[in-house]
Order: sequence, then C-alpha cells, then structure tokens
Amino acid sequence: MTQANSVLPPLAERSGILRWLRKNLFGSWLDAALTIIGAIIIYWAIKGFLTWAFTVAEWEVISANMRLIMIGQYPLEQVGQLWIALGFLMFLTGNSLAIWARKSYFTTILLLASPALLALLPFGDDPRKWLIILSVTGVIGWGMGWSKPEALGRIVILGWVLSLPVFILLTRGFTPEDGIMPIVGTNLWGGLLLTFLLTVVGILFSFPLGVLLALGRRSELPVIRLASITYIELVRGVPLITILFMAQLMLPLFLPPNVTIDRVLRAMVGITLFSAAYLAENVRGGLQAIPKGQFEAAQALGLNGAQTMVFIILPQALRLIIPILVGQFIAVFKDTALVAIVGLFDLVGIAKTVLAQPDFLGLQREVYVFISLIYWVLSYGMSYLSQRLEEKLGVGKR
Repeated sequence: MTQANSVLPPLAERSGILRWLRKNLFGSWLDAALTIIGAIIIYWAIKGFLTWAFTVAEWEVISANMRLIMIGQYPLEQVGQLWIALGFLMFLTGNSLAIWARKSYFTTILLLASPALLALLPFGDDPRKWLIILSVTGVIGWGMGWSKPEALGRIVILGWVLSLPVFILLTRGFTPEDGIMPIVGTNLWGGLLLTFLLTVVGILFSFPLGVLLALGRRSELPVIRLASITYIELVRGVPLITILFMAQLMLPLFLPPNVTIDRVLRAMVGITLFSAAYLAENVRGGLQAIPKGQFEAAQALGLNGAQTMVFIILPQALRLIIPILVGQFIAVFKDTALVAIVGLFDLVGIAKTVLAQPDFLGLQREVYVFISLIYWVLSYGMSYLSQRLEEKLGVGKR
C-alpha cells in the first residue's frame, strides 16, 4: 500500500520555468511590483559598473603593479624560491584530489587549471611560464595519486604537515647572499604573499589553541577553567587592532635592549591569539550540542575521559560546527588587512603604496575593486570547499 507521504504531485506542478517564476516572483501584485523594482535596480547597478569597468576605468595601474600586489618588494632574483614553494603545494593538491576526491571532477579541474587561467592576467611572460608549470605540476601530482592512492596516502598527509615550514623556509631562504637560496628579510614580504602567510599561520595555530581553550573552559579543575575563561573573555573584549598595536608598539618596550622580535612574527602571534579566543567559543558550542548519552556510552565501553573526548565527543562537535569554523577562518583572512595600520604591507598596505605613486593618483576605485575581487575569490573558495565537505560528511542530515 502506497504511503501518503510518497505520493508525488501532478507532473504539471513539478517542472516549468514559467510556473516557477509565477510562484516565486509574480505570485501576487506586491510580489510582481517588488520583482520589477528589484530588476530595475539590478540592471541600473550592473550597467553602471560594466560601463565604468570597460570604458572609463584605467586598469594600467593593475598591470603595472601586478608584481607589487602579489609579492610586495620581494627581490626578483629570489622569486624562483616562491615558485618552487607554490609548486610543492600544487603537487600536494593534485595528490590529495586524486586520493580523497576522486569523483569531484569539477573541483579537480577548477583547482588544477586555475594557475593556467591566471596566466591570462597581465603578469608578463616569465610569470605566465611559471603559472603554466604550476598547472602541469598539479596534473602530475594528480596522476601519481590516482595510480597509487593507498601507497601515497600517508606520505601526502606528512607532506601537508610539513608544507607550512617548507613554504616559509623557501620564502625566507636559508643561505647567505651569495648562496643558492639567499635569505630575504620579512620587511620585503608583502602583498598577497604576506596576506596568505598571515592567514595560514593564524588558522593553523589558532585551531588547536582554540580547542584547548574550549576544553579548558569545561574543565573540572578550577584553576584551568578560570584561566581559560579569563583569557577568552579578555581577548574577546578588545578589538584586533589593539592587540596588533600591543604586539608592534608596546611589546618592544618590555624586551631587553638587545632583544628584538620580527614584526611579521609579532603580527602572526597577535592574529593567532585573537582568533583562538573566538574559535574556543565556537568549539564550546559544538561540545554543548553533544547529547549526554554519548558520554555515558563511551564510559560503558571502558573509555577514560581523555579517550572519550578525543575519539568520541570532539570529532562529533567539530563536525557540527564546520560552517562556523569556516566562517571564522574567512574572518581571519579578511582581518589580516588590519596589519596595514601597523606598518605591514599586505594587500591593503600595498594598495596604499600603489596609490601613492605619482602616475596613478586618483585611481582608488580601480585598485580597491581589484583587491576586493581577490578577497572575494579566496573567501568564496573557502566557502565552496566547506560546502563540499559538509555534503561529504552529511552535516545537517540524519
């Protein structure tokens, strides 16, 4: 016998673009009026923007300063170190897509072809060559991962663990000026390179610290609980810019005269400490969402408190808060723009430098539209990967 909830609606009500438009946009006279007004506003905004972008805007300011926007004042003689580091990441990306996302064809094509697509931008012949090599490297990594997924799985994981130290080591260099990879001071790092490093370091180090703070806030030991609560509430009670000012201006006052800490390192630590406090509250919310029965079931299986938290509770809590975590990571990425206020030349700081050039005075719109496009593309990329991860893990489904 057919159940009532399995009966499908008539075929006429299941398809048809005209029926969808009538139902969702022109269901009543008020809906129709709002739809027409909205369409006029959208048409006016898009037409004005496209007219400005293709007839008025002077995009020479971007093409002439593309290297500055991407890597700041990083010496041209050592740019090969950056390409090697990017090639290493691209190779690992290809491996990972082939091993753990074998059926995600659209994502694979998009990620592996993106460097070749970026070659269409006005970079110059040498960067175009390197961008095409990056895509080829990603394809080679994908082919190796596809042919031997079981054998390369652990090696790829180890590669990702080592990727950040390797990238920073190659970016900074490790030999004298006359060596193969001479040291490049962090005062020359800038643009998208500096923004990328600040974001990755902030995310990677704030995540475990935030988890520990969340567990500490739920601890039964009063000292640990009070210390965690004090840190979280103190950091969440001040804006990020104050922490950056403390790290850049106040910290040197408390150090011995002969002791200095790198400015970029201070910014990384400030962003990490600030993000960890907010992430701790997100993780605590996920922990509170786990039913008490999960704890009781783990105890019935003979697991102690640490094993229960690590193997049973924490994985479920982190799975529940994936959207919140990604939102926090995107916020960290955008908050790195504040380092421009304390004298570091990230994307926003480089934009100010470009606009200070006599040849490009008054071109704020072109520069900030391009910078905003970079922020949007990378933020949407993180959001898209988060959605795919949620679908794979079945977040929000029972």
